[in-house]
Amino acid sequence: MKRRKEEDITALLNEFLRNEGLETPLMEYRVVQAWPEVAGAAISHYTGNLFVKNGVLNVQIKSAPLRQNLSMAQSALTQKLNEAVGANVIHSIRFY
Repeated sequence: MKRRKEEDITALLNEFLRNEGLETPLMEYRVVQAWPEVAGAAISHYTGNLFVKNGVLNVQIKSAPLRQNLSMAQSALTQKLNEAVGANVIHSIRFY
């Protein structure tokens, strides 16, 4: 009986995604999906459109005072979001 070269399925999937150019869009999607968990339910209630462009998470906030408070906590939120997805996907957050 021949032994085959066995590899971990996770490593194979990650390599496939990287080779096909799908790793970055997948990680960006995961950042957007992690926003309600990281920001919390109260903040998510005032959140509109979310998208990642050029390593910047763009978040529409419906409350001006909340937008100001989140701007001051931007670096901490960026770090928590990157930790939630397990990679450095975003380098800043833009609240508009």
